[in-house]
Amino acid sequence: MIIEKTIELQDLQDTMALCGVRDENLEYMREKFGVGIRLFGSNLTIIGEQQQCDRVAEVIETLMSKARSNNINRNFIDFVTDMIDAGDSDKFDELTRTVAMTIKGKPIKCKTYGQAAYVKAINDNPIVFGVGPAGTGKTYLAVALAVVAFKNKLVDKIILTRPAVEAGEKLGFLPGDLGAKVDPYLRPLYDALQEMFGLETYNKLMEKGVIEIAPLAYMRGRTLSGAFIILDEAQNTTGEQMKMFLTRMGEGSKIVVTGDTTQIDLPNNKASGLVEAVSILEGVKGIAVVNLTAKDIVRHPLVQAIVNAYEKHGKTKEN
Repeated sequence: MIIEKTIELQDLQDTMALCGVRDENLEYMREKFGVGIRLFGSNLTIIGEQQQCDRVAEVIETLMSKARSNNINRNFIDFVTDMIDAGDSDKFDELTRTVAMTIKGKPIKCKTYGQAAYVKAINDNPIVFGVGPAGTGKTYLAVALAVVAFKNKLVDKIILTRPAVEAGEKLGFLPGDLGAKVDPYLRPLYDALQEMFGLETYNKLMEKGVIEIAPLAYMRGRTLSGAFIILDEAQNTTGEQMKMFLTRMGEGSKIVVTGDTTQIDLPNNKASGLVEAVSILEGVKGIAVVNLTAKDIVRHPLVQAIVNAYEKHGKTKEN
């Protein structure tokens, strides 16, 4: 049964934020929810099935209540919808609070419900696997939380590592010593840390060994205590490397493992240590696995479309 549900919008500025430029937010919600949405004066009318109208009304009322403190766009509409669908609307302030601040004072917040679940998992568990496509903020948010933990004296050092598998045989052809050779593969980690600490502080902490960025091979034989440890691009580890890394964990440490299982650069006869670890360890107390999806991509909207297209193509090839 088709009904009409009307919401009275009290504030003009908030209403403009809800509608978006040229009503692009209203158009997105019409398409997303499959309902009619009509704005006349201060009255917004939703036209559709009762259950869907009630759902859309709850989303719109939540958006209006938070319009002053958040930028309403497609990502934020999806965030609020996913949160309501998961029954977490009472946790809105917790899930959307500032995670960290850059050196320039820019607040870092979760932009999707998946990111909020990821941040919560890192705060609540000693070991977290963040698995998802490029652009979902896996590494950036992990680095931000590592910096917060260090500044709050919860850890004594930050260790970031990546396998250099994608370098393969080409590593020897790059100029410089081993450090210079692996630098290109660790650059995203450098950039994120410098944005959090500032270049001067970052360099001082590097000199003191408080921040350590190294290839995964350098972890063998060590016990990593009192550290926030991030293993990035973990899809390119072997099963043996992943086991070696996870068993380096010492007292007072936290480990975050990030990777994209659609971008594995290992030889065909090698299974990914990330895929294997998630399968073996999911459900173990103290270990959380968070699967981010194309919905959590916060780069250019085309990135989400590209990921979706490749996923569709991959499923077609499998069939």
